[in-house]
Amino acid sequence: MSYIELDRDKCEGHGTCEQIAPAVYHLDDEGELDVLAGSLPESLTKAAEAGARVCPVAALRVVGDQ
Repeated sequence: MSYIELDRDKCEGHGTCEQIAPAVYHLDDEGELDVLAGSLPESLTKAAEAGARVCPVAALRVVGDQ
């Protein structure tokens, strides 16, 4: 299974990940990123990877069995 690593120190709340993969990434009312916790279902792995790729500050990474 894969999971998401978020570097909260790098994240600037641009929201591009949420635009690409709203089922995986969500900015809260204060601009903090919430990610799908735990293991990613296989059906969401490609969306999570696409959202991570568009992060302008490389704060996201999908790791594990891909």
